[in-house]
Amino acid sequence: MALRWADIPGWTTDDHAAALAAFSVTADLFGMAVEVEPSQARAFFEAQFEPVEIAPSGVAHFTGYYEPEVIGSRQRGGAFTHPLYAKPDGIEPDQPWFPRAEIRERNLLAGQEIVYLDSAIEAFLAQVQGSIRVRLTEGGSVRLGFAGKNGQPYHSIGKELVIRGVATVAEMTTDFIRGWCSMNPDLVEELLDTNPSFVFFRELDLPETSGPIGALGRPVTAGRSLAVDPDVITLGSPVWIDCESVPGRLMSAQDIGSAIKGLGRGDIFVGTGDEAGRQAGAINQTGRMIVLRRRS
Repeated sequence: MALRWADIPGWTTDDHAAALAAFSVTADLFGMAVEVEPSQARAFFEAQFEPVEIAPSGVAHFTGYYEPEVIGSRQRGGAFTHPLYAKPDGIEPDQPWFPRAEIRERNLLAGQEIVYLDSAIEAFLAQVQGSIRVRLTEGGSVRLGFAGKNGQPYHSIGKELVIRGVATVAEMTTDFIRGWCSMNPDLVEELLDTNPSFVFFRELDLPETSGPIGALGRPVTAGRSLAVDPDVITLGSPVWIDCESVPGRLMSAQDIGSAIKGLGRGDIFVGTGDEAGRQAGAINQTGRMIVLRRRS
């Protein structure tokens, strides 16, 4: 449904310059050149786009994601026994490869290890998020980004624990999952294997202050980048969202996710590190989604 700008509560008070800065990162891939001063950001969006509501309040569903930051090692040893892997040769994007359980049981990725972490659940969560910063025990750090996946369907381990009666949907957060894994170390691998999807990584050469790389091959921006279903929303599009955690904010559709499917589905990039992880894990809310479509 087409809207007027006046129909969007909070539109006039948002930081349009911040929204423009995030949009500009991928604007050329969206087929646009942004040559305006930050003070003209709101006028730019209003002149170039028209707002179309694709998911009214209560229909859009928002979650959050982040870039984990953990300690790791280039060498296997001690507590560091849980690897993150590079993508092996021969895996095609649309052809299913072996599921997670078989990859682990048959050690099919031997020789593809990039770094080792000290926690199976943190290695798993890095795959869910699609990026990670690893502070190396040898000194320095490495940034890893999404390099591909095994073509198997994604199954949420949080939903799995709910199905098993471990907790309710309302109680299920990333911290809850970490706590359950800590108390049930012998059951962790079996739980992780219920998700057949597996993600591979590549090393990235990024500035310390840069966000991780999104689906468009450019860095995403904390609080201004959104993962969407590209079959519903054209990547690069400005998207207005409104929910409890992020009331009234213009973001850019610059990423995708295995679980981000359907009309009104959005995953908000929160930032890097533990606090960002806590904030991202707490976002599971309905709200409103408005896509800004280019004027013809």
